[in-house]
Amino acid sequence: MNLTNKIPSLNPFSLSELLFNKDRRVTIFLELPFEKRLELLGTITPHVKRDILIHIPEPDLVAILEAIDPDDATDILQLLTKHRREKVLGLLSQEVKKSLSTLLEFDADTAAGLMTLDYIQADVTENISSVAKKFKQHEKATGRPPAILVMKDGHLNGFLPGHELGFAARHELIGKYVKKMPSISYAATHDEVMDMFRNHPHGKVAVINDHDAVLGIIYSDDILKLIQDNEASSLYDFAGIRQEESVTDSIQRKVQNRYRWLIINLGTAFLAAFTVGLFEDTLDQFVLLAIYMPIVAGMGGNAATQTLAVQVRGIALNQIELKTVWKTLRNELGAGFINGLINGVLVAAVVIVLNHDFKIAFILAMAMIINLLVAACFGTIVPLIMQKLGKDPAASATIFITTATDVLGFMAFLGLATIILT
Repeated sequence: MNLTNKIPSLNPFSLSELLFNKDRRVTIFLELPFEKRLELLGTITPHVKRDILIHIPEPDLVAILEAIDPDDATDILQLLTKHRREKVLGLLSQEVKKSLSTLLEFDADTAAGLMTLDYIQADVTENISSVAKKFKQHEKATGRPPAILVMKDGHLNGFLPGHELGFAARHELIGKYVKKMPSISYAATHDEVMDMFRNHPHGKVAVINDHDAVLGIIYSDDILKLIQDNEASSLYDFAGIRQEESVTDSIQRKVQNRYRWLIINLGTAFLAAFTVGLFEDTLDQFVLLAIYMPIVAGMGGNAATQTLAVQVRGIALNQIELKTVWKTLRNELGAGFINGLINGVLVAAVVIVLNHDFKIAFILAMAMIINLLVAACFGTIVPLIMQKLGKDPAASATIFITTATDVLGFMAFLGLATIILT
């Protein structure tokens, strides 16, 4: 069956085959219409994308690189082996080859690694007619409309909105239509680029070198993609999974990505079990305690996860740091106390109705309040301490916070039971 002629888009079965069946992956990809190939490459994981790109014929790969933006093409080339990359570069048109060779020289983790070369430069003293000619030449050579950067005395003065080429008189000088445009160093980190777009939202930013000469531009859609990638990375870190893991990875790869975190969590589980063992006599006398014990730990863990999620987002947006934590901590403790009180009353009511035991109901309610206060405290402070130590708070804080709510939650519940019931 020819997907090009009969299937306008990739159906779920073919998509599943492409993702999970390595033997059929390239065949299915090559049967797609060219536009669908480009669309698919923008959505699949790097692991699957790389497997496709290193196996498809070179003419098909060249066609893809010629059709997409230079910055996206650079990302694709960086997935290839050095030998295949050099071979493909030799088959590209001179214009595209020049752009990609320039972009490949820069560090992918800097502002220069995000930039595109789809721009033209015009002096502030030029007229609309002259700039329109440059615009058409670039578009004819690359197939993409360029941004128009306006220079004055060799330095960036701003940019000329493209629509002015159609509305302004052809003899008019472009200086009167120039709009301000921010710039950033080519060596700036991705975090610094994202901060610039967050604090000063713009459609595009110029990338300059140490001598203030323009090297390229970064568009806001590239930053949105970067932010989405970072959010996905934070989600993977939060779960204790490496960022590059995907649903299509093999069993061996998944085990390699996860086993260290699971071993660490196993160690903390033994610590919680040891805490419970300290109250073995109390549990032997009052078996009902064992039934409700997981509720205390579970609620503490859930509350801590909520607090941690808010803190990690605050750290990422530079809204909080260790020296300014006290107001946030006070609010989290207040919220933890009220939520503990609400849930404590509810769980106590359940115990009274089902078991008619007012003492255990009181113990469970008090332990619930205490553990939600523990969750608020550790969920607020631990990620900030991890950041101060140079660790990723999303990846490292969860172990310590979960351990605190388990150990201290069990200690509060069983300790109160030992005091009150024995």
